[in-house]
Amino acid sequence: MIQTKNVTLRFGKRTLFEDVNIKFTAGNCYGLIGANGAGKSTFLKLLSGEIETTSGEIIISKGERISTLKQDHYAYEDYTVMDTVIMGNTRLYSIMKEKEELYSHTEFTDADGMRLAELEGEFMELNGWEAESEAGQLLSNLGIDVLKHYCLMSEIPAKLKVKVLLAQALFGNPDILLLDEPTNNLDIEAINWLEEFLINYPNTVIVVSHDRHFLNKVCTHIADIDYNKIKLYIGNYDFWYESSQLALKQMKEANKKKEEKIKELQDFIARFSANASKSKQATSRKKMLEKIELDEIIPSSRKYPYIDFKPERPSGKEILTVKNLCKTVDGKKILNKVSFSVLKGDKIAFVGSDELAKTMLFKILMGEEKFDSGEVIWGKTVTKSYFPQDNSSYFTKDINIMEWIGQYYNIDDETVLRGFLGRMLFSGEDVFKKVPVLSGGEKARCMLSKCMLEASNMLILDEPTAHLDLESITALNNGLIKYDSELLFASHDHQFVSTIANRIIEILPTGVIDRRLPYDEYLENKEVNQLRERAYAEKV
Repeated sequence: MIQTKNVTLRFGKRTLFEDVNIKFTAGNCYGLIGANGAGKSTFLKLLSGEIETTSGEIIISKGERISTLKQDHYAYEDYTVMDTVIMGNTRLYSIMKEKEELYSHTEFTDADGMRLAELEGEFMELNGWEAESEAGQLLSNLGIDVLKHYCLMSEIPAKLKVKVLLAQALFGNPDILLLDEPTNNLDIEAINWLEEFLINYPNTVIVVSHDRHFLNKVCTHIADIDYNKIKLYIGNYDFWYESSQLALKQMKEANKKKEEKIKELQDFIARFSANASKSKQATSRKKMLEKIELDEIIPSSRKYPYIDFKPERPSGKEILTVKNLCKTVDGKKILNKVSFSVLKGDKIAFVGSDELAKTMLFKILMGEEKFDSGEVIWGKTVTKSYFPQDNSSYFTKDINIMEWIGQYYNIDDETVLRGFLGRMLFSGEDVFKKVPVLSGGEKARCMLSKCMLEASNMLILDEPTAHLDLESITALNNGLIKYDSELLFASHDHQFVSTIANRIIEILPTGVIDRRLPYDEYLENKEVNQLRERAYAEKV
């Protein structure tokens, strides 16, 4: 069990939390949600002891171990993958190292023997003999090949480092597990395994995630940060969202009835206060009027950007045809005979384990990369807008947001421009921020603004939700559902894909699988799974 008692946290004049009292108990998984800047990651750091409270205290049950998901993927470059995972239990790892050092002594003293006896006893209590086996199983479950388990961290790619640090957090059955964005950069198989792991986890889990499907799958409770407080709700994310919207609606309706009652009483008083025969009634009604108080409805501090893509003109019959497209990068063929045609109304989600393949395909379609062979044929009426996974090249100029967005806006009217930026949550002095120093979420909102202003009839979006908060993801999700034209996109957000896509194309080493199926049906389709297995078997 971990709980906060009157926890307050201030940074200078800014108050992030004020007298927060909340208890997290074993057997539950808590989704910690809140607007960007509300303090989700900071709260996890408070719980782990990484930062101290301004006042109040964090109370942890005696003897319970906290484990956190580390965010620095390059902090363990000089250690093996196996050692990095076992470091998740710092006490066990330190015992292992001390044992190794003592056993290496050429002259073994009685003191060494006594110390080793103590260490061996504690080692056994911490299940040390099973440590490598457990660590290896976690790594394998996350899709890391056994051959890499004893490599140095510096020798494995960044996408595997993410998984190693996740295995480190999960290692050793911690009593309290703090996970900050655990699904970031994970493939579908690893996410599915993690979901099942957390669903069956017997201890306390507190997780921050922008993946709504993930929160819905694993969470038993939602802890909502708003107005410097944290309020606990039973249920998953969708249950929280629906119940909070319903509660707000009920409050509004209750207040509306009160307002009607007040108006009725005011009218009565106005009509009869001068009438002697009814003056007693008027006085009575006036007292009733004074007792009625409208409940204070505090709207959520969350802000949703207004995202609405409206093509300037519809696309024609011929949209896009790709024939036998091939591309090799650094000696590896990542696109091999990729063929498909885009038809009217298609909203295609591109999936597959090779992230570079999807990004490279989009770059080729946008003319940013050349292909080795094949054909890419665009219809003459197609206009394209592109949201790249890496948008850094768009934000190199030393200009502010107003000037940046002005590059894509034909109207030279500051009032109109400010109005548009305000709907995208850039208000007041924000519009004068220099674009090179914007956060990932702010740059993403700028890129979405650009795509809206271009009014194209073809959107190509490569991981558009990666840096967005839940509110912006929801707004983008709804905007793309309404978008009345063609869309090609890649996303790790399960709910995003399942609610938008009407067609799935999976890029394989031998070509593609192309199906007009809902995403969940696609994932469970036996024929698709067989084709995927055959493709990877042929590759080997």
